[in-house]
Amino acid sequence: KTSSYLRNKNHPAQKAAEMVKVETKRRRQAEIEKKIALAQIEMYEQYAPFLADLKEDLPTIEDVNFFKAYSDEERQDTVSNYLTIEEYRAMSIGERNQLALDRFWKRPMSKWMLGKLYERYVGFLLEQQGYEVEYFGIREKYQDMGRDLICRKGSSTLVIQCKNWSQYKTIYEKHIFQLFGSVFEYKKKHLDESVVAVFYTTTQLSDLAREIAVILGIQLFEQNKFDKSYPCIKCNVNPSSKERIYHLPFDQKYDETKVDRKDEMYCSTVAEAEKAGFRRAYRWHGNDAS
Repeated sequence: KTSSYLRNKNHPAQKAAEMVKVETKRRRQAEIEKKIALAQIEMYEQYAPFLADLKEDLPTIEDVNFFKAYSDEERQDTVSNYLTIEEYRAMSIGERNQLALDRFWKRPMSKWMLGKLYERYVGFLLEQQGYEVEYFGIREKYQDMGRDLICRKGSSTLVIQCKNWSQYKTIYEKHIFQLFGSVFEYKKKHLDESVVAVFYTTTQLSDLAREIAVILGIQLFEQNKFDKSYPCIKCNVNPSSKERIYHLPFDQKYDETKVDRKDEMYCSTVAEAEKAGFRRAYRWHGNDAS
């Protein structure tokens, strides 16, 4: 009706009428696509219920509007997810990286993210013991067969399952059986390795689950709390260019980055990493970057 009015009024506005017509058509198409998308999401959640938990990680409308203040270049820096535009542009690179890291740890997190962070933490503990850690669960996600970490040192291999659960929840025997079955399958394919099953959890097992774990030879680490203050900044040296880069927990290449060569380290603060000669990995260097 608006388009027709604009076209037929005393002083016709043909261009405006055409724009209204085009936008109306786009709106109707968007409504159709929205209905199709919602139907697809509902179907996916029926087949894979864990997807519903991931909704907690999606940005809200407020987050999206907040993010619009940044330029296209600034949006490529993941730090901008944690700072206001005023903070981002007023601070030095090191200051805003540290503030973003502090806020990352303070934000509410989904169960999936808490589980992922606990796997990183346990992996860090094993790396400090000299193991080379493969973050299998993070890479394979829901197809990890219960193998969150595969840790190797010489011919010794630990296959680890991690459960970052509330202290009020209890680990039951089904989880022990899952790990045992997964390790059994792993051993068949890796006959040259001495494989041990290990279970890490922030809570405790039921008496029956604990008894079964002992019988099956599974090592248990109960009440192994998640220490969020552990040094989580990965400092990596490029073997070719010798460039010294540090990665924050929300950086794109964080989980792919290993800390296992000379001069590489974990740091607790951005200042500590920068003092050791590392700079942050990011796509956009900013106006004050070298």
